[in-house]
Amino acid sequence: MRLFSSDVESGILEPDQVLAGFGCDGANRSPALAWTGAPKGTASFVVSAYDPDAPTGSGFWHWSVFNIPASATFLPEGAGQIGGGRLPEGSIQARNDLSLNAYSGACPPPGRSHRYIFTVFAMPEAVLPLDETASAALVGFFANTSALGRASLTATYGRAE
Repeated sequence: MRLFSSDVESGILEPDQVLAGFGCDGANRSPALAWTGAPKGTASFVVSAYDPDAPTGSGFWHWSVFNIPASATFLPEGAGQIGGGRLPEGSIQARNDLSLNAYSGACPPPGRSHRYIFTVFAMPEAVLPLDETASAALVGFFANTSALGRASLTATYGRAE
């Protein structure tokens, strides 16, 4: 599989993908993501955005969407807005680490640069046994234990002191 984004130029998040809050002044829009090469047997997709560098001891889940239909090959910019943005029908956004069912953009501590890993997982089931109350970490458990394939794209973002 391959994951790519026209919104993440040269592996660096744009101001549109930065959080609006916690001292950051971005537009808080999820980037456009597209994928190719799903393996045979793919019944749905999971898409996540994770920061392994967050000073939490467990990283930070910025976004998680599951039950994306197998016919989907992209999510448009802003798909992760509160209320579902422009997600394919049947898709569900899990709770991220800000307790929102939406995309929450990058906002590392001042003077630091963090990695943001966007991943698409090809799933063998059309519907995960979860609902909108699920945490992104729980969705990650299902994705990491049963995916048929996956592809990731890593971007960075840093703030001045």
